[in-house]
Amino acid sequence: MDYFRNLLQLLKREREEDRIQYQKLTETTSITERRANGLTWYPIAIRGSELGRGDYLTVEVERTTHQDTPHQFRFGVPAVLFSNHDPKNDRVEGTISHQSGDRLKLSLRVDELPDWSRDGKLGVELLFDDNSYDEMEQALKTADALSQKANHRLIKILTGEQSPTFHSEQPELFMPQLNPSQVAAVQMIMSANELAIVHGPPGTGKTTTLVQAIKALIRQNNQKLLVVAPSNTAVDLLSEKLHEQGLNVLRIGNPARVSERLTALTLDYKVSQHPHMKEARKLKKQANEFRTMAHKYKRNFGKAERDQRKALFDEAHRLLKDVAASEQYVTDDLIAKAQVITATLVGANHYTVRGLTYHTVVIDEAGQALEPACWIPILKAQKVVLAGDHCQLPPTIKSTEAARQGLNTTLLEKGVALHPQAVSLLNEQYRMHEHIMGYSSQVFYQNNLKAHTSVARHALFEGDPSLVFVDTAGCGFEEKPDGTSSTNPEEAALLVRHLTQLVAGLSQYYAPPDFPTIAVISPYKQQIAILKDQIQHTPELQPYRASLSVNTIDSFQGQERDIVYISLVRSNTEGEIGFLADIRRMNVAMTRARKKLVIVGDSATLAGLPFYADFVTYAEALNTYYSAWEWL
Repeated sequence: MDYFRNLLQLLKREREEDRIQYQKLTETTSITERRANGLTWYPIAIRGSELGRGDYLTVEVERTTHQDTPHQFRFGVPAVLFSNHDPKNDRVEGTISHQSGDRLKLSLRVDELPDWSRDGKLGVELLFDDNSYDEMEQALKTADALSQKANHRLIKILTGEQSPTFHSEQPELFMPQLNPSQVAAVQMIMSANELAIVHGPPGTGKTTTLVQAIKALIRQNNQKLLVVAPSNTAVDLLSEKLHEQGLNVLRIGNPARVSERLTALTLDYKVSQHPHMKEARKLKKQANEFRTMAHKYKRNFGKAERDQRKALFDEAHRLLKDVAASEQYVTDDLIAKAQVITATLVGANHYTVRGLTYHTVVIDEAGQALEPACWIPILKAQKVVLAGDHCQLPPTIKSTEAARQGLNTTLLEKGVALHPQAVSLLNEQYRMHEHIMGYSSQVFYQNNLKAHTSVARHALFEGDPSLVFVDTAGCGFEEKPDGTSSTNPEEAALLVRHLTQLVAGLSQYYAPPDFPTIAVISPYKQQIAILKDQIQHTPELQPYRASLSVNTIDSFQGQERDIVYISLVRSNTEGEIGFLADIRRMNVAMTRARKKLVIVGDSATLAGLPFYADFVTYAEALNTYYSAWEWL
């Protein structure tokens, strides 16, 4: 089917571009730069090793310095152990089988540690992740083959060839904890035969709705459900909420948020706690002792030692086979008893659950999910529920060419356009003052959003305006190009001045422990660096550092704060606004604030795009438009 062949071509392009960027990053940079980019842990110490699956050695390593540097190491990703002595040759590849805090476990493709691991400093570095691409490619090929068969309705519906169906004899739902639009969404999910879509704008309680729907589905069919999302963080959130509702949740893969509660839901933990595993642990310990004894005999001793060494290895091998059989039995038992399996999109094909099929698959944050990745879980189900918001950020795509040709259009977006009858809009939000919500509702949600009474009028203090636009037009704040980013130091200084005044005013109403939370965000990375620096050097803001975060817009998707400042940066005579033209990113930015949103920008540069021109009009109508001259 052309549909899947086209997707395969786009995915191929994306893989090539991703690989090229990755190679550039690793081959032309020093180890210090790679560490700063989150690709390398160096130096590390080996904290232990044991034989794991298939006689492969698993080593546990810990990074001993630079522990606060953010990194990209995560469960299931390929990585290499290397020595700085000869990084080109002293290296052994493996896969990350566990990661938490400053420790990770690496399953290596060898049965003992190489000799060089005892000299020189060691490090771990990420390899290019071909595995995810292989999984996506395989899913698309399978979907293509299945689409030729007449009986595969779900594929035909998702590709737009057929329409979804619903059964009407649904009993009336009584869910007092949900609002009417949330109940309607659950009703839609229950009555759908193949497809239901939950469109959840910011703050509308999408997670709450999904959790209740999942509970209802389990009651309805008494069958296992698969719940997936593109990021570990989103999977964690749902896993935790489902567990709190008393469901038996099995989290496949590794939680990003390493809390005790989440660890207890993982397969590894549940296996280790299973009563059957006590005996197996004893055997494993014994096997590792035999292995250690065997390693004392070097390979170049005489025949008797060689035989002794082989006998010890054979015995260790036999014991480990018994352990593996026990582990398999326990794993099968745990999977059989689970009501909900949770994983990332690619994690849905983890070897422990690869062969499972489900009645229903729920894909959360589907607005940020790459379509080829969605087909991995979809092929395991008869029915799919897509939840998310296609008016917020799309998935990150490395290849501009692939994005332009349609890879950035998500399955959620296609579904909303093809099958409006399957869409439920959650229309009541519990986050923002109605003035903060109003513009987003007008532009993205056809004015359908309403603010719940608990938030509609909430303010920092009586009479404080909830939305402010500070216009820097005519102030001569010229932006400066900075590599691939842009900066505007004078705009940053103005924002910090405004923030300092606000904080001084608020200190009359709030003591530091109850101080409102504040986010300062911008689409431009380099502007963030300048803002961080200026805030650090403003003594009046230091007492409030605990409630103040500064970061890019993208890193705030899904989060909220009491007060949000946005620095738009762009200011030039040509009216060039770069990726400020991506209004979905601005939708994310403008909807993070609960009680106050302050936007600083140059209306003369921005007004070329109706989105910004109309926003200025909106602020003027609320009487919350100010010129920057008032603070200069």
